[in-house]
Amino acid sequence: MVTEALETAISWREEAACLGADPDLFFPVGEGDLESISAAKEVCAICPVKEDCLAYSLETNQTDGIWGGHTATERRRIRRRWLRELREAS
Repeated sequence: MVTEALETAISWREEAACLGADPDLFFPVGEGDLESISAAKEVCAICPVKEDCLAYSLETNQTDGIWGGHTATERRRIRRRWLRELREAS
């Protein structure tokens, strides 16, 4: 079954602030690369679809890179909370 986030993946990506940017910017070498992380987050901060990007990364369990303005560590925390809320709602 394809989720809503997967179905809309292409449409939101067409509006992303990172479209055309160097993909390496969003995949820094480790979470200690604060300069690269900061640069990527600056792009995400002005992105009109950062919430869609974050939702996509959570639903598809993206484990690397900056998605929706969040690092992998930040997304793991968000994903754990999101999954817990889904379980509790069931």
